[in-house]
Amino acid sequence: MILRTLTGCCIAILLTAAAFADEPPSCLDPQTQVELTYCASVDYESADADLNALWPDIVAAAKTNDEYVADMIAGSDVPTTLEALRTAQRAWIKYRDAQCEYEAYEVFGGTAQPMVGSLCLARLTRERIEVLSQTLDMP
Repeated sequence: MILRTLTGCCIAILLTAAAFADEPPSCLDPQTQVELTYCASVDYESADADLNALWPDIVAAAKTNDEYVADMIAGSDVPTTLEALRTAQRAWIKYRDAQCEYEAYEVFGGTAQPMVGSLCLARLTRERIEVLSQTLDMP
């Protein structure tokens, strides 16, 4: 969804990245909108990589839980922990994309639109990491 709405913006990010091919801007102190947009997309990519790195541990924990509840859910319409996790993650992705599309509309058509979308994606992805990480801390 967000890609459809922000396609022009995403192309702008790619063009921006191409403009910085020799030396990307320092994201410690971005000064221009182009740099801010670039750094916001880098921030989201980092958060997404962190979520993807965490995912195998979350799946393993779900599978472990399924070993404990297998007898209770056998023959029922109740999903396994892993099935419930995947359903929740797919729903979360749809929510994240829709929410960030909505938030980016605050500056619709402006040069900040892709930056606002990327900042939202990074924020919600980090929140999701926190939520999923808590499941690893449970006994």
